[in-house]
Amino acid sequence: MPDIHESENREHWFAVAVVPRKEKLTAQTLRMKGYTDFLPLYSMKRKWSDRIKRVELPLFPGYLFCRFDPKLRLPILKVPSVLSILGMGNIPELIPDNEIEALQTVCKAGVHALPCPYLFAGAKVRINEGPLAGVEGILIEEKETRLILSISLLQRSIAVEVESDWITPTRIYRDFQADPR
Repeated sequence: MPDIHESENREHWFAVAVVPRKEKLTAQTLRMKGYTDFLPLYSMKRKWSDRIKRVELPLFPGYLFCRFDPKLRLPILKVPSVLSILGMGNIPELIPDNEIEALQTVCKAGVHALPCPYLFAGAKVRINEGPLAGVEGILIEEKETRLILSISLLQRSIAVEVESDWITPTRIYRDFQADPR
């Protein structure tokens, strides 16, 4: 990850944690204060008892991206709906421009993007659908459309294939970590 000290006077992209469901309001507030923000959204249908409506939701709920000089971050932290700026301790960790540009390209292209769990080999997962609903295991490997799980049963392991959309991680990680064990 690039060091924020390598270019002291340059603005960089950072991930800002915000109060859930306040992402759009926070982005608008930061924009009004003169900051460059980026809140990637996706569209989906939501059903209420009396109607169905298309709504735009954040691709990363609880987060938005903002470009600023890390030395001048206090005004951002003073915005009431901002919880923190992601990083190590009190040092914000910048997001490489190419990662933000890739997200912006996806959003501008109009490709249907949806949030999905951050899964990796070794992650603990739970099966939510199908005949194995409720079973927990460890993700061994990801294939094209199926996943292989290791299920501990009687202190032995078995491998099963399940539909990829049947599983979710058993723990949610606040920061994006390669191996959170």
